[in-house]
Amino acid sequence: MTNTAVAELLARSNRLGADPRNTNYAGGNTSAKGTETDPVTGEEVELLWVKGSGGDLGTLTEPGLAVLRLDRMRSLAGVYPGIDREDEMVAAFDYCLHGKGGAAPSIDTAMHGLVDASHVDHLHPDSGIAIATAKDGEQLTKEIFGEKVVWVPWRRPGFQLGLDIAAVKEANPQAAGTILGGHGITAWGGTSDEAEANSLWIIETAQAYLDEHGSAEPFGPEVPAYAALPQAERRAKAAALAPYLRAVASQDRAMVGHFTDADVVLDFLGHEKLTQLAALGTSCPDHFLRTKVKPLVVDLASDASVDEIIARLPELHAAYRDDYQGYYDRNATPDSPALRGADPAIVLVPGVGMFSFGKDKQTARVAGEFYVNAINVMRGAESVSTYAPIDESEKFRIEYWALEEAKLQRMPKPRSHAGRIALVTGAASGIGKAIAARLAAEGACVVIADLDLARAQEAAAEISGARGADVAVGVQADVTDATQVQAAVDATLLAFGGIDLLVNNAGLSISKPLLDTTEADWDLQHDVMAKGSFLVAQAAARAMIAQRLGGDILYISSKNSVFAGPNNIAYSAVKADQAHQVRLLAAELGEHGVRVNGINPDGVVRGSGIFAGGWGAKRAAVYGVPEEELGAYYAKRTLLGREVLPEHVANAAAVLTSDELSHTTGLHVPVDAGVAAAFLR
Repeated sequence: MTNTAVAELLARSNRLGADPRNTNYAGGNTSAKGTETDPVTGEEVELLWVKGSGGDLGTLTEPGLAVLRLDRMRSLAGVYPGIDREDEMVAAFDYCLHGKGGAAPSIDTAMHGLVDASHVDHLHPDSGIAIATAKDGEQLTKEIFGEKVVWVPWRRPGFQLGLDIAAVKEANPQAAGTILGGHGITAWGGTSDEAEANSLWIIETAQAYLDEHGSAEPFGPEVPAYAALPQAERRAKAAALAPYLRAVASQDRAMVGHFTDADVVLDFLGHEKLTQLAALGTSCPDHFLRTKVKPLVVDLASDASVDEIIARLPELHAAYRDDYQGYYDRNATPDSPALRGADPAIVLVPGVGMFSFGKDKQTARVAGEFYVNAINVMRGAESVSTYAPIDESEKFRIEYWALEEAKLQRMPKPRSHAGRIALVTGAASGIGKAIAARLAAEGACVVIADLDLARAQEAAAEISGARGADVAVGVQADVTDATQVQAAVDATLLAFGGIDLLVNNAGLSISKPLLDTTEADWDLQHDVMAKGSFLVAQAAARAMIAQRLGGDILYISSKNSVFAGPNNIAYSAVKADQAHQVRLLAAELGEHGVRVNGINPDGVVRGSGIFAGGWGAKRAAVYGVPEEELGAYYAKRTLLGREVLPEHVANAAAVLTSDELSHTTGLHVPVDAGVAAAFLR
């Protein structure tokens, strides 16, 4: 049964973390102190439960808590070697763990353990950080809160900061919390409700002050040349720019992107202080660890053409990388971790919006959310004072902290398709859906395109599960329509920032002999699979080339592309067309690092939309077997005697598009359980 203190802590954490005005995703931490029976001694022992490293308050559960013996935690103060060696204390937390210890203790554990209060909250609210980053933040703290909140000058998170806040609490019994310079807030209480009330009071009081006393134009006057474009125009421009911006963000390593044109972003981009404030960078450690110290700003007016921006990007990118290298060189010591990459994580395009980048979609999205937090902080600070973030050297000490580096090194090895973005056509069912699910399971972001939007979205939701749109989205597309094809590719670019992998799977089949095949039958087959594959490959390849990251195009062809069977003229002919498109595109796109391969399945009956749509009944009639036995019939005629399922085709798709076959292009892989007549010669 969960301890009462723990239950109260989790409920409070979830409430605070659910409101972005209180803290950002995975930002801040909360704690509670209480007692439990030690299973070894049978005696009551005082414990500290605190959010573990990397957890998120809004979704925190008991396994996400670190559990420490409070007596041992407090005893660490007696062996503390001083601020120059405070990082050693993080390892010492492990010697304070109770039982299995729960989650790994975070760097802020000392703050919670050393402050003499039963419940402690450390949060990153925009309103609180606005005061914390104001040039005269200390004076504002006194003016806004009186003696109830105490200013604590900037100090890097760690054991010494915990000692500092504990001393503030002891010296100021009337205080409910602190403003941490350049960082955030800490509040406490004798009960969970009191701590939560104090946290919310600080946040709401700070916001009320900003609302009442803040200037109307904290970012300076509007700049008409940087005004937001109409929504349809800016989103079309964003899609056109996305692959080129992804190239900028991915010179060191491939990144996934996120786009937002939220009002708060467009407002910031459309005012005079954009360049000045962007150059100052973010302040809260949680912010710049996600966003880097500053963004790349496209210094062209809103009405600049896509071509003009593309032409400007190389110069802006080179300048950004030089600036970041200088930042590293100015601050690095012989013990500093190696430079992790000099590409921007945030790109601001006036009139259009913000692109954010990360190793996966969630990281990219959260980076964008953090920069929105930073915009809100800058607005608040500028409205009542002057925005004054922590010094560059302090930012570097956190970004290239040995403890942060150790955390990065502990990250699990990425899956085979991590960071890759796939578009799969005809993916609401059957082979396409199985491929999309397998690619997502291997770490890819997936766009499921289908004629039926509702079914595409249902498939995406099923594949994504609780991870939602960070994994898969569904879009409607008729692959015979060039406009709809481009819209599907644009949707991919806007959803995930680029495209690395195309699976041409959309198809249908009409099983008729030559004399019964109509011109309409022939045209429909060729429009969907020959023309459709061409249109989708063309639109996707254009984006892949712009990204300069290579890519994969995969055709789901058929055993029938090489096997001449009866009563199948239109279908088999168009599959042969697709098979040769593989060869033609492999020859043409190789210079861009784009691999083009194909899969030749056969007899995929179960789960197949084509077979369920009448093709199965017609093929069963041709072979003289009941339709429900068609899969077994196909299996018996194979060399292996096995039925082929959509998952088997998906397995081949995953291997063909992985690094395991990085030097393979122009290949067709049979997935037919062995049909000798379809052997490739």
